[in-house]
Amino acid sequence: MNDEDRHPRGGLYFEDFVVGTVIRHRLTRTVTQMDNMLFSNMTLNPQPLHIDAHFCATETEWGKPLMNSLFTLGLMIGISVNDTTVGTTIANLGMTDVRFPAPLFEGDTVSATTEIGGKRESKSRPDAGIVEFIHRAYKQDGTLVAECRRQAFMRKRNA
Repeated sequence: MNDEDRHPRGGLYFEDFVVGTVIRHRLTRTVTQMDNMLFSNMTLNPQPLHIDAHFCATETEWGKPLMNSLFTLGLMIGISVNDTTVGTTIANLGMTDVRFPAPLFEGDTVSATTEIGGKRESKSRPDAGIVEFIHRAYKQDGTLVAECRRQAFMRKRNA
């Protein structure tokens, strides 16, 4: 695909998505204690599993704080935006099959892929369609740490 075919901000249009394609995103991110503290506090989540190092060291099997799973989910989807939907998403419609099969800790570096799981024309709007994305996040050793299916309402190119 040529850059001229993309939205001026870089996103792909409904027509551009091919079911079965896997996109390996270029952005990666090392997660920090500050990420965990800020996200947990901004979302009013007092779970000591995320914000209390002493608790984790003395009362959990992990021995250190786990990254907040909703932060991990948001980061995984955020990493995908530049390569897929920036400027072309009308709305997120939902997420299903959200899983966190392995722990993520401070200092881990996250990378992500997006598989195009399906797509269909909108029944109510001729200028749009629905694309199903299967997002997967991995830490630096290749371990899958998060996965979800996301349905997005996407613009068509010539709408």
